[in-house]
Amino acid sequence: MAARFLRKLRLTLEMIKFEHSLFALPFALTGALLALREARFEEPRLAWKLSWIAVAMVGARSAAMAFNRLVDAGLDARNPRTRGRHLPAGLLSRGFAWGFATAAMLVFLLAARALNPLCFRLAPLALAVVLLYSFAKRFTTLSHLILGLALGLAPAGAWIAMRGALDPRILWLTAAVLLWTAGFDIIYACQDYEFDWQARLFSFPRRFGIAGALRISRAFHVGMVVCLLVLAAQFRLGALSLAGVAVIVVLLIWEHRLVRPDDLSRVDAAFFTVNGYVSVLFFLFWAADMLLLSARA
Repeated sequence: MAARFLRKLRLTLEMIKFEHSLFALPFALTGALLALREARFEEPRLAWKLSWIAVAMVGARSAAMAFNRLVDAGLDARNPRTRGRHLPAGLLSRGFAWGFATAAMLVFLLAARALNPLCFRLAPLALAVVLLYSFAKRFTTLSHLILGLALGLAPAGAWIAMRGALDPRILWLTAAVLLWTAGFDIIYACQDYEFDWQARLFSFPRRFGIAGALRISRAFHVGMVVCLLVLAAQFRLGALSLAGVAVIVVLLIWEHRLVRPDDLSRVDAAFFTVNGYVSVLFFLFWAADMLLLSARA
């Protein structure tokens, strides 16, 4: 019985690509470090808070991904690119997936409650945003931006977890993550251009064509860089943070060179590999700036 449960759990973690929690977690931790820096690194429960922030982040993403797979199971079964996913392929039952999604939501709410009262009060709203994305492509072209908002809430939530209140300056990081996520989601959606037309789903590639959607993706990523520069100025960060932004610029240029309107064969490399580097290297450079050059603040 235990072996059967563990097998289903392993399949569920594969289905939601659990390892890709890496995408948003570094930005959440950056938000937490910015809040900690504003408090002059005086936080007696630092490890405890950071642990619960990580739990909340992973819980919210896991719930959102499992819910998305459940909501999209019918569409995935019709799409040649996705019909091999766990639910349409019959590798995993809907009942187990629903149980996992519910448990992940409860974990998120538990983590929010453990952090502070404001986090707990805002948790249902945050959960509503991350779950809304699963329906968005059925009624709005802005679905990519809704996904961006879902991930962009992470650093703002981490700030609230550390300080118990929101500082508007952290919303520049929310905006940066929103634009970054929307940009790479548009690239990923280009693979489903024909299916979106057939299924009458909304997306930037369907609305503007693949070439037009890729241009918008590039514009969003330029906007991300602008937001990061404003954020660095707002918090009076040093040279390492600016070096981190420069590294992101190089990575985003690489990402957009991998994908062309007439050649989408390297979308996976652009989506998974490059964006993994973006999030991790951003955190490393900015954390180093805050921890090593904090005296400049």
